[in-house]
Amino acid sequence: MDPDSARAALDAKAGDLLGELEALSRPEDSAGGISFGKRVGDGTSIAVERLAQVAAYERLEAMLREVRRAQAKLDQGTYGRCDVCLETIPEGRLEARPWATTCLRHS
Repeated sequence: MDPDSARAALDAKAGDLLGELEALSRPEDSAGGISFGKRVGDGTSIAVERLAQVAAYERLEAMLREVRRAQAKLDQGTYGRCDVCLETIPEGRLEARPWATTCLRHS
């Protein structure tokens, strides 16, 4: 993947991820706090949903770190090389996942 295409793809992905992170960070309009009783109810459902949102947020943050690392590699001139073995990352992998910083063997 040529550097201009890679930069455009990485910038677009970073923008998408930042948008998703911001959406997950917005406070929800909920009618009251979470309460737990003897029966499974709305409070439990809300708590489970929030736990899922936290996990999604953490995954998105991790992916954003990968995108930022790939952007740094572009700036350093090492984009397309595995961080572990320094071998060239296959073109197909970079097309499918422009933020890849390792070859398949080291992913």
